[in-house]
Amino acid sequence: MITLLRNPVYARLLAAQIVALTGTGLLTVALGLLAYDLAGPQAGAVLGVAYTIKMLAYVGLSPVAQALAVRWPRKAVLVGADLLRAGVALCLPFVDAVWQVYLLIFVLQAASACFTPAYQATLPDVLPDEGDYTRALSLSRLAYDLENLTSPALAGLLLGVMSYSTLFLGTVAGFLGSAVLVWSAALPVLVATAPRPFRERLTRGLRIYLFTPRLRGLLALTLAAASASGFVLVNTVVLVRAGYGGNEGALAAALAAYGAGSMAVALALPWVLDRVPDRPVMLGAALVLAVVMAALSLWLMLRGLPRWGVFLTLWAVMGGLYSGILTPSGRLLRRSSHPSDRPAVFAAQFALSHVCWLLSYPLAGWAGVALGMGPALGILALMAAVGVILALRLWPASADDAVAHQHPDLPADHPHLASAIAGPHAHPVVIDELHPRAPHNS
Repeated sequence: MITLLRNPVYARLLAAQIVALTGTGLLTVALGLLAYDLAGPQAGAVLGVAYTIKMLAYVGLSPVAQALAVRWPRKAVLVGADLLRAGVALCLPFVDAVWQVYLLIFVLQAASACFTPAYQATLPDVLPDEGDYTRALSLSRLAYDLENLTSPALAGLLLGVMSYSTLFLGTVAGFLGSAVLVWSAALPVLVATAPRPFRERLTRGLRIYLFTPRLRGLLALTLAAASASGFVLVNTVVLVRAGYGGNEGALAAALAAYGAGSMAVALALPWVLDRVPDRPVMLGAALVLAVVMAALSLWLMLRGLPRWGVFLTLWAVMGGLYSGILTPSGRLLRRSSHPSDRPAVFAAQFALSHVCWLLSYPLAGWAGVALGMGPALGILALMAAVGVILALRLWPASADDAVAHQHPDLPADHPHLASAIAGPHAHPVVIDELHPRAPHNS
C-alpha cells in the first residue's frame, strides 16, 4: 500500500481526506458540548435532530448537488465544498440558539453531500489499475476508522488547554487544509459529454444504480452492514455503562475494538480480493454478520451479557465483517459505470446507503429502549438477514459475466458492433444509452 503514496495526486487526495476527517472528528466533540450549553439535559434531543438533518441532507441533496455541479470542473467542486464547510464551522462558535445549529448543520452537510461522492468518484480516474484502487479503498477505510479512534483523543488533549469553542477552529483548519491539498493536486479532467437536461442528470445515477444487478445487491448488503453498525453506534454506550458498569475508558475500548476489527480486515482485503471475487467475499461477510448478531441476541436474552473479553472480541468481529461488506463497494461502483457517469453513480450510492442508516439508527435506539438490548439486536439481525436474502436474489453470480445479447436497433456498421460477428455478441454490460437495462443471456 505504501507504493500508492508515490503517486503525488493520490498522496495529496489521501492527505486531504485525513485532515478533513480530523476536522470532522473535532466538530463532533465540539458540537456535543455546544448542544449541552444551549439545551442542557435536552442536548441528546438536539443532537438527535442534528444527525437526522445530516442524514436527510445526504439522502436528498447528494444527487441534486451532483446534477448541478456536473458541468463544473471537479477541482472547483471539491475546493468550493471544502471552503463552504470551513465557513460554516467558523460560524458555529457564535451561535446562541438551537435553530441556528440546525441551519448551519444543514448547510455543512449539504456541502459534504456534494464533496464526498465527487471525491470518491475521482479516485478511480487517479488510480485506473484495479489493484491500486482496491488498496486505496482499504486505506480510505483505515482513515475513517483511525479518525474514530484519534479525533476524540485529540479533542480531549486540546480541551485541557482551551475551550471547546476553539475546537471549531480546528475543524476550519481541517477543511481549509483539505481545500489546499485538493487545489494543489493535478486531477484528471473528465472527457466532455453531450449536455443533458437537468432532470436526466438528476436521475441518471439512480437509474444506472438500480438497473445494475450487482449494485442492487450492494444496496441490500449495505442494509445488512447498517443493521450492525446502527446497533453498535447507538447502543454500545448503554451496554458498557449500564450493563457492565464501565467508565468512559471502557466505552472507548469497546469502540476501539470495533474499529480495530474493521482496520484489520481492511488491511487484509487487497490480498483476499486478488484471489476471490467480490461477491462471495461480501455475501460471506454479510451472512456471518447476520449469524453473529442473531447468536448474540439469543445469548443476551437467555444468559445476559457475555464476559467483557468476549464482548470486545465480538465487537471486533462485527467491525471486521462490516468492513468486509463495505470496503469493496467502490470496486463495484467503478466496474458498473463509465468515467463520465461515475460522479452520478457514486452520488446515488451515497444517498441510497444513507437511507439504510436512516432506518437502522432510530430503530436501534427505539427497540433498545422499548424492548431491551437482546430483542433490539434480534430485530436488527433479522434486518441483516433480509439484506443477505435480497442480495442473493438481486445479484446472481452470473450477473458479473459477459452477457450474450443483440442490438437489433443498431446498424451493422455501428462502432459498438465492430468486433462482433453477425448476431449476438457478449461482454460485461454497463448501463448506458446502448444498454438501458441489464440484458439476460440470449
